Amino acid sequence: MASSKAVTRQSVSLPAALARRVRAAAKARRLSQSRIIVELVELGLESQERERARYHELLDQLRSATSPAEQDRITSELSRLTFGS
Repeated sequence: MASSKAVTRQSVSLPAALARRVRAAAKARRLSQSRIIVELVELGLESQERERARYHELLDQLRSATSPAEQDRITSELSRLTFGS
């Protein structure tokens, strides 16, 4: 039976400036570069999931909104999430 903590080796090429930042973060936190990269990827994926959940929450609010002012506010927020500031 496979463990849920199975590790898969990946090869990733990073731009030089980003690699320096990863090395500096690893050194500052006394972790391996690999561990820092894992943490950063996990944080990025969690952030995307939260953003997606927020988007769907706003869609639900828009569907149930009755006031035109509220609909405009929600539409503006959805636009910011979709297209940026």
